[in-house]
Amino acid sequence: MAKPVVAIVGRPNVGKSTIFNRIVGERISIVEDIPGITRDRIYSSAEWLTHDFNIIDTGGIEIGDEPFLEQIRQQAEIAIDEADVIIFMTNGREGVTSADEQVAKILFRSSKPVVLAVNKVDNPEMQDQIYDFYSLGFGEPFPISGSHGLGLGDMLDAVAAGFKPQDEIKYGEEVIKFSLIGRPNVGKSSLVNSLLGEERVIVSDIAGTTRDAIDSPYKYDGQEYVIIDTAGMRKKGKVYETTEKYSVLRALRAIERSDVVLVVLDAEEGIIEQDKKIAGYAHDAGRAVIIVVNKWDAVQKDEKTMDRFEKNIRDHFQFLDYAPVVFLSAITKKRIHTLLPVINMASENHAMRVQSSVLNEVIMDAVAMNPTPTHHGKRLKIFYATQVAVKPPTFVIFVNEPELMHFSYERFLENRIREAFGFEGTPIRLISRARN
Repeated sequence: MAKPVVAIVGRPNVGKSTIFNRIVGERISIVEDIPGITRDRIYSSAEWLTHDFNIIDTGGIEIGDEPFLEQIRQQAEIAIDEADVIIFMTNGREGVTSADEQVAKILFRSSKPVVLAVNKVDNPEMQDQIYDFYSLGFGEPFPISGSHGLGLGDMLDAVAAGFKPQDEIKYGEEVIKFSLIGRPNVGKSSLVNSLLGEERVIVSDIAGTTRDAIDSPYKYDGQEYVIIDTAGMRKKGKVYETTEKYSVLRALRAIERSDVVLVVLDAEEGIIEQDKKIAGYAHDAGRAVIIVVNKWDAVQKDEKTMDRFEKNIRDHFQFLDYAPVVFLSAITKKRIHTLLPVINMASENHAMRVQSSVLNEVIMDAVAMNPTPTHHGKRLKIFYATQVAVKPPTFVIFVNEPELMHFSYERFLENRIREAFGFEGTPIRLISRARN
C-alpha cells in the first residue's frame, strides 16, 4: 500500500531540517543557521507507532526577491500539493511574523490537514508564548523543541490522525506490476504508449490509489502485467515542468507499489546526477531494477557504442551492478520487444526461493575458498544460513559474532550466492545474526 506523505513547510530558519532529522532518525538534511540553506526538497521514509509514511523537508517559503526564494517557494508548493498532511513549522522565539502569515495563506489554499508546530520552545517558561499562534487559524499549536526533541510525540500523533485510509487496488500474485521512473523528458510516457500500443490486450484503465496515477493492466503472451504510470506527466503547469526534483516524489509512490522498476535514461543526454538519485530509491526499496536506455535510435553508433554506454552505466550505477541494461527506442519501437522478457526474468528472480541445504552448500564452499576474516584475534564463524523472505530475496546468516562480518566479506558471500543462483535484476539482502 502506498504510504501517506507528510510535508514540513514554513518560512526559512524555523528549524524544519532539524525536526526532519529527528523524525527520520538520521542526519539527512543540512542543518545550518542560515536562512534558505535547504534549497531542495529532501525525502525519506519514517515511522511513528504503527504508521509508516514518507516525509519531505522543504525549503522555506518566503515572498520576496532574494536569490532562489522563488524556487524554494515553488518546491514547497509542489510538496504541499503532493502531501496528505502538512506540518506548518513556526519559531516560538520570534512569534508570529508577516512571513508566517504569508505561508498560512498558501496553506489555506491547499485544503489539506495542517498541524501547526511552534519550534524552539525549549523550556516550560516559553509555553505562554505560543498562544499568539492561534491567530494563524490552524487550531491548537504544538510546542516542540528540535534541539531537545521535546513535544514531537504529541505533534506526530496529530499528524497520524490526519492520515486517511487509501483504497488499494488488489492484483493477484501472478500479475507483474512494474513502473517507469526517471527525470522529466526521458521518454517514460512514450515507452508506456509503445508497450500498450504494440503488445496489448488491454483490460481497462483504472484510476490509481492516489492523485492522478493510472494503472494500466494488460496481457501479453499469457502473462498479466500492470503498468503503474505516474511520472508526473499528467500534472501540467510551469512549476512542475521546470522542477526536476518533482519526479522523485512521484517515483517514490510508483516504487512502493511495483515489483519491477524500470529506470529510464536518455541516450542523447547521457547520465546526470538526478538519474542516480532516482534509481537509488528503487534500490533502497528492494525492488527488482532494469535500466532502460531510451532514444537509442538518436545516437550515432559503431560496433562498440553499446558496450561503451553500458560500461559508463556500470561506472555510474555501481550499486545497481545486478540490474540488466536494455537499449531501445520508444518512438521507433526498435528493440521494444526485448523489454518484456527481461521484466519477466527480473520478476521471477525477485520472488525466487532457494533450498536451505543448497544454500548452505554454497556458503560452505565459499568459506573454504576464502576463509572468514579475523578481528582483534577473533575469527568469524558461520554456522548456517537460511532464506527468510522474497521480494527481495533475504538471507539470514547465523554467526558467532555479527560485528565480525566485515562489509567486504559480506559482499564476497553475496557474489557467490549470485553466481550459484543468478538473481539477475534483483537486489539480495544478507543479515548477520548471532546464533542463540
